[in-house]
Amino acid sequence: MVRTRVIQTLFAYYSNPDKTPYSARKEMNKSFADTYDLYVVLLDFVNELTAYAQQQMEEQISRARATHAMWKPNRRFINNRFAQQVFDNRAVRARMQEQHLAWDSGISAVSEIYRQLVDSDFYRQYMEAEQCSYEDDKRLWRLIYQNLLPGNEALSDALDEMEVVLDKSNWTTDADVVISYIIKTIKKFKEDSTPETPLLEMFDSEDELRFANDLLEKTLAGHEQYEELINSHLKGWDADRIANMDRIILETALAEILEFEEIALTVSLNEYIELAKEYSGDKSYMFINGILTEILRDMKHSGASFKALSVK
Repeated sequence: MVRTRVIQTLFAYYSNPDKTPYSARKEMNKSFADTYDLYVVLLDFVNELTAYAQQQMEEQISRARATHAMWKPNRRFINNRFAQQVFDNRAVRARMQEQHLAWDSGISAVSEIYRQLVDSDFYRQYMEAEQCSYEDDKRLWRLIYQNLLPGNEALSDALDEMEVVLDKSNWTTDADVVISYIIKTIKKFKEDSTPETPLLEMFDSEDELRFANDLLEKTLAGHEQYEELINSHLKGWDADRIANMDRIILETALAEILEFEEIALTVSLNEYIELAKEYSGDKSYMFINGILTEILRDMKHSGASFKALSVK
């Protein structure tokens, strides 16, 4: 996610002539905080869905009483022990309150996803099982995040609306990645986890934040140098026809390869090839791989000094 955020920041920077390197860096750091807010909001979805289920059950109880119908409610879902732990978690509650986060503008997704949940086989099996352990409770929520939320149209629409109302960025595009972090969070919880149980950190370490800022700064500082390198290797290509995103990925890749010797070359190359597959045209990754290979081969043959290179 770190390199992705740098690429997105650079794309916005070069698309807006009024931006400065300072404002780009500021916006990038805000985007990291926004992504962490998304992580907490999507984890808090546990509370929203549970509360909605309880509301639906209370309405069913009222209708049964009014009609004198015999109906015994199944409270297994609303009494889910993992859901109670999320509700009690102080880090979730504090972040939601401090950043004024709420599902108000995205509440329509809750009812739609609850309908999808009730129709699912894994929910029926959970509700109908003779016994239910804490691990069963946790597994249900893992299945919800794995099976119902990624690519969910109702959730995407809700996040679009919430992103505007809450002044956030990249919520819809980051959702599936953040969901994978929530699944990791679910796995961390134990039956004896307390309200003080920590959530995942925004970064694995402060080094990641430092790396993001350094990479952004070095890519911007070396823009003219990298642009010249790229243009000189566009054999048979018109420089003006290169997509902006392709050029940004190439420049950022060159900055990392030439300025961050501690990162293995194969790691750098693979990361930017994958970014090209995700953010550029269908065959852009082949173009980007070809240009980088040519540049690095020529640099090696000219005796340039940089990280270990296996290009012949």
